[in-house]
Amino acid sequence: RVPVVDVQSDNLAELWPSMVLALRSATFVAVDTVSQGGGGGGAGRGRSRGATDRVCLPAGAERPRRQEVAAEPSENTYLCQIYNLTLLCTEDYVVEPQSVQFLVQHGFDFNKQYSQGIPYHKGNDKGNESQSLSVRTLFLELIRAKKPLILHNGLIDLVFLYQCFYAHLPDSLGTFTADLSEMFPAGIYDTKYASEFETRFVASYLEYAYKKCKRENCKLRDSSGQHLTMEFCSYPAYMSRYIDYRYCSLEEESHSAGGGNNVPVCEKFSAYGWCPKGVKCPQSHNIDLIIDEDDKLWEKRKKRKHRWKHRKNMKVLAKAFQEESSGEKMEQAQNGEEGPPRKQSCYEPTAATEPAEIAPNGEGRPLEEISMDAEAAGAAGKEKETHGPPSLGGTHRAGFDAFMTGYIMAYVWMLKQGKNTDAGAGPWLPDCHNKLYLSGKSVPLQIVKSLFSKSSKAHSEKIKLAWDSA
Repeated sequence: RVPVVDVQSDNLAELWPSMVLALRSATFVAVDTVSQGGGGGGAGRGRSRGATDRVCLPAGAERPRRQEVAAEPSENTYLCQIYNLTLLCTEDYVVEPQSVQFLVQHGFDFNKQYSQGIPYHKGNDKGNESQSLSVRTLFLELIRAKKPLILHNGLIDLVFLYQCFYAHLPDSLGTFTADLSEMFPAGIYDTKYASEFETRFVASYLEYAYKKCKRENCKLRDSSGQHLTMEFCSYPAYMSRYIDYRYCSLEEESHSAGGGNNVPVCEKFSAYGWCPKGVKCPQSHNIDLIIDEDDKLWEKRKKRKHRWKHRKNMKVLAKAFQEESSGEKMEQAQNGEEGPPRKQSCYEPTAATEPAEIAPNGEGRPLEEISMDAEAAGAAGKEKETHGPPSLGGTHRAGFDAFMTGYIMAYVWMLKQGKNTDAGAGPWLPDCHNKLYLSGKSVPLQIVKSLFSKSSKAHSEKIKLAWDSA
């Protein structure tokens, strides 16, 4: 079970010291936001109109740190602390019916938001807020911590974090990325980019990538290989009233019981992690079943390519034998010069038919199909990835989404680092450093400060405040 600590206006002061300590001691920080502009296709399309009239409702953060002392010492053991902050914007904002419907379907409690939500305002600071216990001050603590920031499909998340808890959005993208590069010097990492371009998963929406990583990690553990281990804090009994335990078993109950296999998989949800019918869809949105079918399809295609390579090699060898027998092609290859006849090499079926490495994206669904959600989100937007019907009260919570995001990145880092866990030299994960996934694009958005852009005035003032009050 994954304990998610609910942070509200009535316990913010109590939990503040533990959150700040977690930020300062973390190996990295994974963040996810849910806004009233998230959800299904129609709501996602509305986001491209801009972020200034939209707000964050909950925000989740996971702060994993390497566990120095554990029952089974491992450089890939993390102690995780997950927080889910319920927020309430104090200004007017737009509410989209489809987004509200989506949030309700996934267990979001609007009564709780308006009665216990932590108040915040958008844009620039109002007076000296550096010493107050607020979400804006907590965001400054995140910046001061100088830890790698992990997101999933994170461009819109960064837009909301900046607009809601930092300052007014800059006018240009170049200024925005310049500001971000200074705010997070340890780097920004996008697990959707890592899932597509590093691990080469067939699909890359959040829950798919998380469960795929978890499956592969279990295989490594069962084979006594290097694997990831997650541990969680033991909280005192009095905190149980605001700790939500989320189950993250390897397989969903309907899948392990065998009952889910009689229902066909929803192809749209399988590809994009989203279905316009939502919970009313008669087909299965079971991620475990989707991964099972993808794995079976992958094996079939690998075997088919294996057979194709075998036939191709046989044809090439037969043609080469005929050419050597006639001597015509041999003379052309040697520019008409006579030479000693070549020896015919012995044909070894095992070596010739050994399957080559095949990238799943090459043999699975085409990338342009997987990334069609970009068309709904607009050029500057991101369609928030959604999950299937709620299980045990709903799984789509910002805190648990942040946990899944952090798990994916920890797994990818383990694979890329191998036995070398010294991240002291250079970026934390160079291949994914400051690269944000862009839907429908084969290249990421680079978070850099170019020679042709400079930081915004609001950022320059705010970052100075962060360092002066550190």
